[in-house]
Amino acid sequence: MENAIKDWRGRSYLPGPVPPDRTRMFRLALASMAVISPLQYGFAALLTRESGGLTLLAVWIACQAVGALPALHFVRRRRLSVRASLAAGGVLSGLGLATAALTAGSGALNALTSDAGAPNALASTGGLLALIGYALLGGLGAGLVYGVCGEVVSSWYPERPAARVGLITGAFGYGAVPLLLWAGIAPGATPAAFLVCAALAVAVVATAARHLRLPPPLWWPDDVDPRGHALDAARLRTSPEAVKQFGLAQALRTRALPALALLLICAGAVSVFDVIVVAATGSWGALALLVALNGAGRSAAMRAAELFGRRRVLAAVFSSLALGQVLLAMAVQNGPAAETAAGMAAAGGVTAVSGPLLWLGAVAAGLGSGAFYPLLASLVRELFGAERATEIHAVVYSAKAVAGIVAVTLAFTALTAPGPALLAAAALAALPALATPRLRIPGLPATIPL
Repeated sequence: MENAIKDWRGRSYLPGPVPPDRTRMFRLALASMAVISPLQYGFAALLTRESGGLTLLAVWIACQAVGALPALHFVRRRRLSVRASLAAGGVLSGLGLATAALTAGSGALNALTSDAGAPNALASTGGLLALIGYALLGGLGAGLVYGVCGEVVSSWYPERPAARVGLITGAFGYGAVPLLLWAGIAPGATPAAFLVCAALAVAVVATAARHLRLPPPLWWPDDVDPRGHALDAARLRTSPEAVKQFGLAQALRTRALPALALLLICAGAVSVFDVIVVAATGSWGALALLVALNGAGRSAAMRAAELFGRRRVLAAVFSSLALGQVLLAMAVQNGPAAETAAGMAAAGGVTAVSGPLLWLGAVAAGLGSGAFYPLLASLVRELFGAERATEIHAVVYSAKAVAGIVAVTLAFTALTAPGPALLAAAALAALPALATPRLRIPGLPATIPL
């Protein structure tokens, strides 16, 4: 391409002026991620204690993880506009939240898994409405917003894409905290809270759809020298470059991509499971802290990765997640075990588990339960290059659909055996902590240390 600058690895850049509204686009993307957060973390905390809610959450996670892949593919190739994608995502996300409001506490969720005879017509209709409105359409809408906002932000900040995307995905974690605090203060106001979240989601994402756009292909900010950036020794020590720019088909043939997907499955399942378990203890303060750290820990982990390297920080994040499971298991076992099981099994039931172990477990699990998402996304760039990183990461992220199923399986186990379920979750989190240091950049000889 004419006027393109190439670095020492042959990557092309087209330096251009930084648009005056780049910061506004970042803030709107962050706000959009925050307002769709209640679809996952709010629903997991407030409505999965109805047994049908667990099924709905698993379906929602699957749709959110894989449903937006085709749209993101067309957006990246400029065949589908950012505005249209976000507008559709905002409407569908609002519909999902409104459906959660209409079905909350109505018994409709339990109709999905009821084995006490045939559910009545109202419950059957409500259960189907929740499945279509929340799980299918709401999941697809959240996936559209999540994927497109990440693509726009990473494209406008190519010099530090991982750090910026880490900030907006953090909002996807802590954005549910106001809803959880509202529900903790006024438990009967859950439907109204979800309705307010639905209105906010439609309004905020619609505003973002008007302003967000992609930069020209190969755009690079003209206030940063791309050649100097590519040769920055300090950056390369902690964030080494891929040996070449991998295409999706090439990445699929490596061992690294399925390894990343497996890491996400293990940690993603534990992350969702923790929200359900801590919500069942009845400690709304510990739950709000867990979800807040889930989001805030993402940006903190990305800053740490720039100093110490992604693999080291990722291994530490997984270790923190595993430690959180052990502490939560000790908190549950030290509490009234019979009440714990009964509370988790009962719709809307609350247990009396509390104390320092619960809070310490929430801190450790919170710091580890969200930070691995942006770290894995940045690791995709490190292993496979930046040019096709969004598409390759979308394939890795789609493994979250399997993580949802594993999380729900753990949650059903916790209905009768919360301690063993948490110890199983600790093992799931420990596996990626041990495996992360063994990840290697595809194409490098095995004798070269990393």
